[in-house]
Amino acid sequence: MVVQVVLVHGIRTSATMWRAQREYLAERGNPVTAVDLPGHGALLGGEFTLESAMATIDDAVQDAARRGPVLLVGHSMGGLLSIDYVGGEEPPPVAGFVAASCTAIPRGLGLATYRLLARGFDALPDRGMWLTGRVLDRTLPAETRADFGAGGYAFDAQDTALRSLSVLDLLTALGRIRVPLWFVNGQYDQLRVNEKLFLRVAPHAELIVIPRTSHLVTAMRPRVFNALLEVALTTLERT
Repeated sequence: MVVQVVLVHGIRTSATMWRAQREYLAERGNPVTAVDLPGHGALLGGEFTLESAMATIDDAVQDAARRGPVLLVGHSMGGLLSIDYVGGEEPPPVAGFVAASCTAIPRGLGLATYRLLARGFDALPDRGMWLTGRVLDRTLPAETRADFGAGGYAFDAQDTALRSLSVLDLLTALGRIRVPLWFVNGQYDQLRVNEKLFLRVAPHAELIVIPRTSHLVTAMRPRVFNALLEVALTTLERT
């Protein structure tokens, strides 16, 4: 059976961030579902809750699993949510999992600082989009530059989503995961802070660090990230 792929985006962005991966997967012949989490993308303006976010992921996975083994791929917030989902008490029908840019426990001072910075950006004129645009222009290649904002930015859902992440018991979830697991981080990603701890809790996981790359690994180095998807897909096809 053909491996099915479910993609879960990060905070503020939407399913559009996966355009380069969706094109690669379509060319390879793997059906792909890129979800929009509550309050993001096509659901912009709606309410974000942890329960509805998990239900969105589960609906996509359960639907894809009817057609074949599922590779779940999550980035940033999407990766954190997916860790909790895959490592639930009752394992979902996920055959393999790529967790990108999410080896950090979203609690305490780190989360409080991130929320404070996000509120500061939100209070700027145009909600800081002029600064966001300049950063993206300088860090992302032209081919993926427009992808992150193509579905709109979920400013109104951001703080609620960040606060919701604090209740996730990621270490317990990681300890339950038995399927092939890949952590993918950019060399300069700020969310590498608990990378070693995550590997101790999930010793069967593979860690791939992409050189000269920040948090936005999927868009900053799309060909490299797609090559890592190839590794995951080939692994599942052989097993």
